[in-house]
Amino acid sequence: MKINLVRPICFFDLETTGINISKDRIVEISVLKIFPNGNKESKTWLVNPKIPIPAEVSNIHGITDDMVVNEPSFDSIGVYVKEMIDKCDLGGFNSNKFDIPLLAEEFLRNEIDFNLENIKCIDVQNIFHKMEKRTLGAAYKFYCQKDLIDAHSSKADTLATFEVLEAQVEKYSELENNVDFLSDFSSRNKSVDLAGFIIYNKDNIPCFSFGKHKGKTVDFIIENEPGYLGWILNSDFPMYTKKILTKLRLSKLNNKF
Repeated sequence: MKINLVRPICFFDLETTGINISKDRIVEISVLKIFPNGNKESKTWLVNPKIPIPAEVSNIHGITDDMVVNEPSFDSIGVYVKEMIDKCDLGGFNSNKFDIPLLAEEFLRNEIDFNLENIKCIDVQNIFHKMEKRTLGAAYKFYCQKDLIDAHSSKADTLATFEVLEAQVEKYSELENNVDFLSDFSSRNKSVDLAGFIIYNKDNIPCFSFGKHKGKTVDFIIENEPGYLGWILNSDFPMYTKKILTKLRLSKLNNKF
């Protein structure tokens, strides 16, 4: 079943040096762009992360330092990646928790503006876990009756993710065939900052999801303990989280005067 689209959606997958959103880097990115008329465009980049790829990580995705030493770094290709996904909805497998936050860090690290305002994000893994609770390889076998060849190749994983979503929509009558519904359904929580440090509470107000101020609104902390925000902004939190906090603080200050 074809996914109903009102604008293009880009499915993408990252292979990286590790799983730390703030510190690790992209070594491969593959984007599959689906247009409302069904046309497809795909692009894969190998990326020099400018830091060593740990051997245990290379053993998973098969990309070594030697393979990327002569490839462009993200500061060279980032503008082209941004151009390809600009004004598109986004889809991936575990993308809400990992791929989108890490990609945002790479953009911001290289001074490429990135935000998710008016962008819908579909996490196929979350749909799968809510329905069947398994992995991408198992999802591909279960929904598409295919074996996932070249697992942990970003290109193979990206195509498999798109095909799994199409099969999910066809299989489950409760899944509406539109990006708005699929984006909401595949979200674990209403995250403000991608990484989930700031989420919307039941009143749709940004609040902290961790630490001693868990559950307290950002506005309350700005008003009563501004030093806590300063600590976050000067600590090892994702750059996108800091960007959102800075925006919320400026908005409150502007409304105050």
